[in-house]
Amino acid sequence: MVPGTDTTGDAMAKGKSREKSENVVIIGSGPAGLTAAIYTARADLNPVVVAGMRPGGQLVDTTTVEIFPGFPDGIDGPELMMNMRKQAERFNAKFIDEDVVSVDFRKRPFTIRTETAELKAETVIIATGASAKWLGLPNEKRLAGKGVSGCATCDGFFFKGKEVAVIGGGDTALEDAMFLTRYAAKVTVVHRRDKLRASMIMQDRAFANKKISFIWDSVVEDILGADKVTGVRLKNLKTGKSSEFKCDGVFVAVGHAPATGFLKGQIELEETGYIRKYNGTKTSVEGVFSAGDVADKAYRQAVSAAGDGCRAGIDAERYLQEKKK
Repeated sequence: MVPGTDTTGDAMAKGKSREKSENVVIIGSGPAGLTAAIYTARADLNPVVVAGMRPGGQLVDTTTVEIFPGFPDGIDGPELMMNMRKQAERFNAKFIDEDVVSVDFRKRPFTIRTETAELKAETVIIATGASAKWLGLPNEKRLAGKGVSGCATCDGFFFKGKEVAVIGGGDTALEDAMFLTRYAAKVTVVHRRDKLRASMIMQDRAFANKKISFIWDSVVEDILGADKVTGVRLKNLKTGKSSEFKCDGVFVAVGHAPATGFLKGQIELEETGYIRKYNGTKTSVEGVFSAGDVADKAYRQAVSAAGDGCRAGIDAERYLQEKKK
């Protein structure tokens, strides 16, 4: 049977199938989606989680997570995600490990389509997250977690007393650089232009910080190192010359891309692609809620995403209660 459909004897007698409308469909299975699943499942709403072809969100690519409460010695990212999924399943949340192909929020119940299933839903929680934009270098992926990172807040602690490079020239890059000076002995910002795109207040702070230096007009050609990062190969865009720069870590800070491509024309998005929020987790469509990095440009942390998932789950439950009155 296709998930999201049901048949009864009466319906079959008439030669028609009766569509079953789920109380809640959650799109995404990172900390936000799984927390929403735990809350709505425990509220006996029997949520269906469309988890994606690669369930677990960004944390499945993370080794040790040390800033999620409750784990004094840290926990591996994949283990944390598996534990959260098991907790949701304990309360009878159902999972479909497929990607969403399209949605229809123009009429109720809402429609969510995957490659093999069509679901109907009274409420939807979107928790598809956002991923760091990468440079597209072969060694970038190979050395991820071994000196290459897209999250200074997550991984800065591991570079105490070391030298690191931050790639980018916007507010995100300078925010990361400022944060990393708490741990690293030296932070070098590599930017492809001769001036920064960041706000003036961030520029003033960065230029005043003695731990931060800059390499201008340069791009990263390659990331060096066998088992861990030992440096980067840079190309000066004005002279065309290449050089090697030694460092212990590379933080890519060229922005994030929210996973909202399937939502265009169905819900209000900001110019940057993030879901536009209204009053907490509410979106421009009544009954559709957002949670986590898909609508959060500021924090992008597992714990803040989980908090969003909690709020979205409660908001969905209250919405359904109001509809019954």
